[in-house]
Parts: sequence; C-alpha cells; structure tokens
Amino acid sequence: MSYSVGQVAAFAGVTVRTLHHYDRAGILSPSGRSHAGYRLYGDADLARLQQILFYRELGFSLDEITAILNGPQANTLEHLRSRQRELSEEIARLQRLAEAAERAIEVQQTGVSLTSQERFDVFGEITFDLSYATEAQLKWAHSAGQREAMARAAAHTKEDWRRLMAEAAAWRGDLLTAFDADEPGDGERAMELAEEHRQYVTRWFTSCPPDMHRRIADDFAADPRAFALVVPPSQQRPGLAAYLCKAVHANAARRSHSDPLEDR
Repeated sequence: MSYSVGQVAAFAGVTVRTLHHYDRAGILSPSGRSHAGYRLYGDADLARLQQILFYRELGFSLDEITAILNGPQANTLEHLRSRQRELSEEIARLQRLAEAAERAIEVQQTGVSLTSQERFDVFGEITFDLSYATEAQLKWAHSAGQREAMARAAAHTKEDWRRLMAEAAAWRGDLLTAFDADEPGDGERAMELAEEHRQYVTRWFTSCPPDMHRRIADDFAADPRAFALVVPPSQQRPGLAAYLCKAVHANAARRSHSDPLEDR
C-alpha cells in the first residue's frame, strides 16, 4: 500500500514539514510519487521512519541515524551501547542534581532566614557562588562528610553563623599577616594556620582528616570561587591561594607522619 505525506505524518505523530526535511536530508525519501507528483510512502518507508523516530527519541542526530541505518549490524550495536552509556551517565548526573536540590531545599526550610542587611552583617564580603555550590554538591554527592556538613550547616542559628564567621575573619587576618611577612608556606607558622583551618572545619561542619583537608585546599588553589569562600576578592593577594594550599599539604604530611591512622 502507498500513503500520502499527510497520512504518514498523522500515523507517526510528526509534521509534514519534518517528513519533507527527512526527504531533503536523504534519510527518508518516499519510494513513489503520484501522477500529480505528490510523495507516496510504502510499508518499507514506514518501517524506516519508525526506526528514525526511535533513534531520535534516544537523542541521536540525523547524521548519526543515517550512519546507523546504512551501516552494518555491528556498527548499530556499538552506537546503541555507546548511547546507553551516555544516557546512564546523564541519569546519574540528574539524580545527583536532584539530591543537591533536595539538600538545598532542606537548608532553606530550616527557618534561618536572613534579611539583606543581616546577611551582610554576618557574612560581610564572603559570597557563595551558586554555580560553585551546585558543582560541589555534585562532586561530593556520595561523601558522608558532605552530607554531614550540609546537615550541620542547616542546623546553625544566626548566632552560630556570626560566631563562625568571626572566627574565620580572625584566622584570615592571621593568614594575611603571615603571607605579607613572607613566612614560608611550609613553615611552622603557615602550618599552624592550616591546622587552625582544619580544626575550624571540624568544629563547625564535618570531621576533616588531613587527606580531606588536602582536597579542600586543592580546590582553593584551582577554583577562585572556592577560595572566595575563605578570602574575599578585596583581601586576596597574588599567590595567596597557592600559599594556603602549600601550608595545608605541609601540615597534612606532618600530621600523617606523626599519626598515620589520622589520614585514613
């Protein structure tokens, strides 16, 4: 049997324009024409269209679909396996994103609401970049430490935030003094400051063994958004993030050497 372009469009749930586009692209050309020159599709054309729509639903481009339909069976299987891996990864990514959103909702529902003035009074110049926060949630989604940190942060009162930010400001002043005085990054004073920061994280957010502290410091050195959480841009110095990272690594090595179990 033969079907008009309008009939095929109705069968398949696509537009006539889509079928015309498939024809021009060479991926689905009708096998016949009427006496008046109209496109006519046969059963084999409909079977091919069904395959095209199936692969489109999986997210393949028209060029990829053409290669699949015109290629050998082995090539088709490899395309499908590859797409299955991509879809599985995307599903996992979206699941992590959904979990991150759920945790963010939990934080928002804790009742610790701050006005703009209160937020400035508590956090000052320290700003929380939403894009970094989301990436961090995804990166550490399966970390028990991350979950503990989020839960404890959600439980902090306004007064808790004031106290922990005051501690952070005092520590930051000592860090800048040491850096400006050219204290070596792997020197005693710098390592003391690194240890103070590690204890600060443990006290207010989550247990922070040396190995975790190294990863946090690596983020400070690699991502300005992360470093802005501890030193606002107006107080930063060239090389300061790398200096802190070096101090943290030196302190972690010292503590791991003195107590190997602490780094596990």
